[in-house]
Amino acid sequence: MDEKTLKILVINYEYPPIGGGGGVICRDVAEEMASMGHEVVVITTHYHRLKREETLNGVKIIRVPVLLRKDLDVATIISMLSYVPSAIKTGIQLLNRKRFDVVNTHFAIPSGPAGQYLAKRFNLPNVLSIHGGDIFDPSKSLSPHNTSGLKQIVKKMLLNADRVVAQSSDTKRNALHYYDIRKEIDIIPLGIKPNRFALKERKNLDLPEDKVVFSTIGRLIKRKNLEELLEILSTIQSNFPFLMLIIGEGPEREHLQTKIRSLGLIEKVRLLGRVSEEEKFQYLNLSDAYLSTAMHEGFGIVFLEAMECGVPVICYDRGGQVDFLQNGKTGFLIQSGDKEAFASNLLRLLNNSQLREEMSRYNRDYISSFYISNIAKKYVSYFKGVLDGDRKQSDLSAFKAESTLIK
Repeated sequence: MDEKTLKILVINYEYPPIGGGGGVICRDVAEEMASMGHEVVVITTHYHRLKREETLNGVKIIRVPVLLRKDLDVATIISMLSYVPSAIKTGIQLLNRKRFDVVNTHFAIPSGPAGQYLAKRFNLPNVLSIHGGDIFDPSKSLSPHNTSGLKQIVKKMLLNADRVVAQSSDTKRNALHYYDIRKEIDIIPLGIKPNRFALKERKNLDLPEDKVVFSTIGRLIKRKNLEELLEILSTIQSNFPFLMLIIGEGPEREHLQTKIRSLGLIEKVRLLGRVSEEEKFQYLNLSDAYLSTAMHEGFGIVFLEAMECGVPVICYDRGGQVDFLQNGKTGFLIQSGDKEAFASNLLRLLNNSQLREEMSRYNRDYISSFYISNIAKKYVSYFKGVLDGDRKQSDLSAFKAESTLIK
């Protein structure tokens, strides 16, 4: 089936501009597959003035109505629950008039039941892509792995899918461990588009020339653990003049503003909110280090984006990022929760310009393996393998991180 053009139906409740990293990678892979000549249709969530149907970069997007979606960044429980019947209804109408080769469902919940139902009803293979938070989220009391009803739904989705793809060994391990299943789970890592934006000077973005600049990107939610990052920064503020850029929006914004004031960091931390893709890469290009104290990342696509810009990454060791971040080469992997080690290795990086340059060069060279064109080819090959009845495991050998962590 090597030359076959595929018709791929994607089921994902989040798709840009709605949602976070899981939606972004879904879009990027979908657009890349479309550029390869495959037909891709996405059924996702409608929000306010977005068009109900449109074709963007070769991908047809159908947005279905949901209840109580209050903003772009965070889904309510009601909005997620209502997506399922809405997506099923629209999917039935679509599949009654058009034939597809494969269903690719993103997130075990809430998208899982919709994708599984449509695939079974229309006798199509269902490839379930799990992203991390739909399996395990230590910051949430209602994390699926620790909530009986949700756990049973996720387990059923994992078992009933024709194939399951995790984006990291961490997500795969959590799925097998917490849901007590015996099933082959394959791994295809996330990817990014090459940075296409011209470099600007700091003055163009109102950034100081006489301070080191740190950046972090993500939704302002508890799992990102930004309060701890602020505490770490407060311990080094007498060592180096710095500016911390926090890019993203979310429900923790007000709490973080209070924390910034209490730690005396008002002049040293900027909450930039949502920014455009171009602005995001401009800020990354002008950063001296990318910092993250997230409790857990299913993969961490923002780490790849920082590396693409030649920025050393310092983060905790809990999550899918350990598949590709290499301690001492791409930056530093710190034992989760060790704030002293985080601070000391940040200072170590700042005090050693040669080390920063070495890490910067290494990251720029290393990142090409994760360009979205390569990841989309893996997905297409995988889908064709599913249709041919072959199991095609992704080779992660090129993505394994060194095991030594900084204590």
